[in-house]
Amino acid sequence: MSTAAPENSGNRFELLVQSVTDYAIYMLDPSGVIVSWNAGARKFKGYDADEIIGEHFSRFYTADDRAAGIPALALATAEHEGRFEAEGWRIRKDGSRFWANVIIDPIRDSDGILIGFAKVTRDLTERRATEEALKASEERFRLLVQSVTDYAIYMLDPVGTITSWNAGAQRFKGYTAEEILGQNFSRFYSDEDRLAGVPTRALETAVREGRFEAEGWRIRKDGSRFWANVVIDPIRNLLGELIGFAKVTRDLTERRETQMALEEAREAIFQSQKMDAIGKLTGGVAHDFNNLLAVIVGSLDLARQRLASGADISRYIDNAMTAAERGATLTQRMLAFARKQELRLESVDCIALVRNMASLLDSTLGSTVSIETRFPLSLSCARADPGQLELALLNLAVNARDAMPDGGCLVIEGMELDVHALQRPDLASGRYVRLSVIDEGEGMDEATLNRAREPFFTTKGVGKGTGLGLSMVHGFAEQCGGSLIISSDPGQGTTVSLWLPVASPEIPATEASSDALDAIFAPEDQPLVILAVDDDELVLTNTAGMLEELGHTVFQAGSAADALRILNQGQVDMVITDHAMPHMTGTQLADALEEIHPGLPIVIITGFAELPPHATRRLRLDKPFKQAELARMVSIARKGCATGRSAGLSGLPS
Repeated sequence: MSTAAPENSGNRFELLVQSVTDYAIYMLDPSGVIVSWNAGARKFKGYDADEIIGEHFSRFYTADDRAAGIPALALATAEHEGRFEAEGWRIRKDGSRFWANVIIDPIRDSDGILIGFAKVTRDLTERRATEEALKASEERFRLLVQSVTDYAIYMLDPVGTITSWNAGAQRFKGYTAEEILGQNFSRFYSDEDRLAGVPTRALETAVREGRFEAEGWRIRKDGSRFWANVVIDPIRNLLGELIGFAKVTRDLTERRETQMALEEAREAIFQSQKMDAIGKLTGGVAHDFNNLLAVIVGSLDLARQRLASGADISRYIDNAMTAAERGATLTQRMLAFARKQELRLESVDCIALVRNMASLLDSTLGSTVSIETRFPLSLSCARADPGQLELALLNLAVNARDAMPDGGCLVIEGMELDVHALQRPDLASGRYVRLSVIDEGEGMDEATLNRAREPFFTTKGVGKGTGLGLSMVHGFAEQCGGSLIISSDPGQGTTVSLWLPVASPEIPATEASSDALDAIFAPEDQPLVILAVDDDELVLTNTAGMLEELGHTVFQAGSAADALRILNQGQVDMVITDHAMPHMTGTQLADALEEIHPGLPIVIITGFAELPPHATRRLRLDKPFKQAELARMVSIARKGCATGRSAGLSGLPS
């Protein structure tokens, strides 16, 4: 048993070595001649044992390595240092090359005498090819990143330390790689951003959301600022662990300056256009108002001269009143153009409204124009302001008359139509009344038609209007929830259609005449003590004079502060105040009086279309007004109406 064990042990060792196929394991004698050969050596070197045993191992080396004495150096190193390891090209039987990892260990007997070498070789060709491909890929990527000069592309470690730096970063941040590697990227931020924790939040956002992007000011090496677009992406390994960040920065300073210059240019153009529009408005309105003022001033001057001689001056007073009323109409047009006129939206019977306008249209259009109406037997009521609708139709009729200088037929047509979703982008779905004014005049070409609703545009020549007519009608239609459509062809006439939404059934149609209103709001006999407040002395004098003519006792205050001082000294039955006053408006005065004197009737007079939202519950009288309108408002206030607006009394027609 004692003699068999070593032999069996040696057999097992030989079986073990021969079964290994991934490694070439073989022995050399002291001179390098091969004395054993395993299956792994045969597999990737290509020699059978009987072909290679007895041959020198140097045949596996390249000719260059043999000429350089590498095989002998390998054996000498193993003998003297106890081990040799290297990697390099080796040659197969068929002459092909493979990349090998080689380990040579010396074999000594019990007396320490060298009896040969153990050589283990592993074929690493595939691994080396993979490594070489990875190196090539990394090199290509490095060259790609380094050659980019319009973007700063660099890496950060998990705490923001810069670990790589490309040419683009150096170009517009100013640092060389030697200066910046190892520094924290927060140095590119301003002091304010660093104190606010912006760099830290950027990294936290990138980790939390998978990406961070922002624009802002960054700092160059020389301290100058540039406007940057920054993108930060987290970098994770195969286990999902954060190993750093990829940061891409682009200098957008030039683009931002260009955008700002463009914005400034646009603003300048807009300002120029606005000034041009104001110039056109000023020219047109100044022309019309100068005409009106000429009538007013001339008439009143003649009236004053005739009054001295006791002659009848009623004609001149009537002329002045007519001119003043036209001025009020012009103001309404401008408010309508601005979509800021005060509308009393009611249920309007359009057939009755056009019928009642017959005499007005006849006298306005003249005898050369014949008027024809085309309405169905029944037509739903439209939701509109009846006074403004009359003005809009009159405006369209006058335009139609001017388009027919030699006369002709003007048609006013009414129709009820349904509008479905997406059928008309300018209208909501629903039912509409369409009122059309049709002429057989000169018509308009496409260029004129495209500008017809443009503010201040007119074809009537210089000094013959403001060009606000169609803009006013368009603005009125939109305020009502409708639209204005114009169709025309040169020589074929023009059709202007006013689309108005059908009124809800619960809104009653207004049919009360002015005589009925006079009866309802007739002034009572009992005179009142009224405080009139206005910062304009002329307006205040006129308002006080009208009230005194009605028999009331009037105290005058030139400001809200004066009004409060007067009320601290005594009691009044009513306050009538202008809205637009310096330091304290009429609405603010009313709020103060409501706390001091609850229940005191207050009327607010205004020339503005809009008041503060909470002021809509107060009685309101629009400028300009006549004595009869003022009397009606006093009567309403006396009777304790909650609000003139809810009763439809704001700005009653004269």
